[in-house]
Amino acid sequence: MANIHSQEKRILRSERERLENRQYTSRIKTYFRRLERSVAAGDDAAADSDLRELQSTIDKAVKRGALHANNGARKKARATALRRG
Repeated sequence: MANIHSQEKRILRSERERLENRQYTSRIKTYFRRLERSVAAGDDAAADSDLRELQSTIDKAVKRGALHANNGARKKARATALRRG
């Protein structure tokens, strides 16, 4: 642990931010798995809903800085390609 007060605060803040970023990435993986299941089951309405939710979550993660913009764009492109079949 650091001896400097500001560094101690920075360590705590970094951990808190890391956990927030992890929530976004975990949510994205969950929605991607849901989309895959919907497409495999042939449920068009659920697949469309899952795709919209996934794209929204990716956009929010990019805006927050949890994902790099190119990474987000790649994930959205793969999700759209998966949805199209």
